[in-house]
Amino acid sequence: MNRTTADPAQGAPVVPAWQRWRGELVGTPMRALATLLVLLLAVWLLTHIVDWAVLHAVFRPDAEACRGLQHGACWGVIAEKWRPLLFGRYPYEDQWRPAIAVVLLSAVTLLSAWPRSWRWWLLPLWAAVLALFVVLMRGGMAGLAEVPTSRWGGLPLTIGLAVVGLALAFPLALLLALGRRSQWPVARTLSATYIELVRGVPLISVLFMASFLLPLLWPAGWQPDVLVRVLTGLALFVAAYLAEIVRGGLQAVPRGQIDAAMALGFGRWPVQRDIVLPQALRLVVPALTNNVVGTLKDTSLVTVVGLFELTGALGLALGGDPTWRPFYLEGYLFIAAVYWLMCYGLSRYSAWLERRLSAGAR
Repeated sequence: MNRTTADPAQGAPVVPAWQRWRGELVGTPMRALATLLVLLLAVWLLTHIVDWAVLHAVFRPDAEACRGLQHGACWGVIAEKWRPLLFGRYPYEDQWRPAIAVVLLSAVTLLSAWPRSWRWWLLPLWAAVLALFVVLMRGGMAGLAEVPTSRWGGLPLTIGLAVVGLALAFPLALLLALGRRSQWPVARTLSATYIELVRGVPLISVLFMASFLLPLLWPAGWQPDVLVRVLTGLALFVAAYLAEIVRGGLQAVPRGQIDAAMALGFGRWPVQRDIVLPQALRLVVPALTNNVVGTLKDTSLVTVVGLFELTGALGLALGGDPTWRPFYLEGYLFIAAVYWLMCYGLSRYSAWLERRLSAGAR
């Protein structure tokens, strides 16, 4: 006999999870056949993956053993090349500096993801950590050897571009979103023109313009660092997409709340700051996270302008070494695993934050 329980809130029976799964997987002959085929395919794939990646793989940095493999992965290339994969062309003896810098930047980013830390002291903390990040990476003071930005790379450059680029883009995105909904025609037209122009070109063209075209327009003898130009282009590009996401959240806030607040004597900016924006941002958390994940992955495009982030560092690590050059696949899988961990962590955080922020609404 199938046992069900009643939902006290609605009075409707609640079907146990195992019964729902059974109905979805084997409810009809066609579903049962499809489930069986998928399971067989999954077992076949898993068997071959385990055989290649674990059972017949070489994990020690032994090039001779890797070249002798007939069917198996050479994870020894990761054990041998993990430093240039993670830090690019940064000087070997000073790689402790980018390691500390990326830990500090990741720590303050994680702290900022905790809603209880959204206090006034978070902004000065960010300023201090960013300053320390630049000091550690660049050096030239406090007894640290100077390292030009052209030698920055790997994971610190990937995380630095993504975090700082988003931090610079978000305030601009808020202004653009508010400007596009403004009653002032000039602000509305300028905001819409900027958003549509930037969204109409690919990111790689923006990076090329920031790296090669804009320096031709600046006065002779004054040329900002290539990393600064790339970071500015990335922030301006991301801001256009974030602005449209925020605008969608602003449009979802009922107009009646704004009218009621204005009738109670609230000013225009207090209404936006205290009533509209908190609700709008809460509504678009999934879309914001999707854009953050996309920005993190788009940092790999900076390789085309001479900055070797996590993906570009792989070419540096293996391209000039004929001993390990044949094992690009294992290197790309390692880089993909690093990106997947970061992106999956962001998606899980988004789901948690969405549940937390919607608790009051429920």
